[in-house]
Amino acid sequence: MSFRPATLLRTATSRAKSDVANKLVSMLLHEISREITEAHGAPAVTSESYASSVERAFGNACLYCARPLERNSTVVEHLDGMNRFRLGLHVPGNAALACKACNSQKRGDDQRAELILAGTGWESFLSHDGIRCGLSCKSCAYWRDIIPDAEERRMFLAQRREAVARFRRHYLEILAAACGLRESLRGQVTELYRACQDFASKEISALKRRVLS
Repeated sequence: MSFRPATLLRTATSRAKSDVANKLVSMLLHEISREITEAHGAPAVTSESYASSVERAFGNACLYCARPLERNSTVVEHLDGMNRFRLGLHVPGNAALACKACNSQKRGDDQRAELILAGTGWESFLSHDGIRCGLSCKSCAYWRDIIPDAEERRMFLAQRREAVARFRRHYLEILAAACGLRESLRGQVTELYRACQDFASKEISALKRRVLS
């Protein structure tokens, strides 16, 4: 066994209340996404026209690693992550398809309060070329496994950044509107996250006392 079971068990326990709070934040962001999409007359992410746009931009491949997508290992990817750090929305230009491996690895950037390599989660993830990060960087190691040659890897990541940027340029208006909401959302989402955790803690403690008594 290449990992310690106790570590995973501790992680599952400690994440429970955070998962609830994160889900509430995600629900809020989805509600705002619907409103802003309708207000700007943009195509819904679920529409055939938008699906065609994604396919034209990336084909049947992961938008990050460009490897072919398979049905059971494909996820909807939000370029600006839909969490309390990145505050991305489920709007055209911010939703596409990625493989589960890239989606999972990108969370390392999406969950950072402050990004170092770039201003957005997607651009940061595609900037882990092994030059600016330390040897312990897991995202750099991820890209090294996919493309071992350093120069080839640097060029590939630059090409993928340009491909994503080119796709997003078709949706500048709604992406600009989403970006404009970010600052006003940041403090309120942080308050919502903390309030949800506090509420969960109090309700769980009260129910636990009633059940065990």
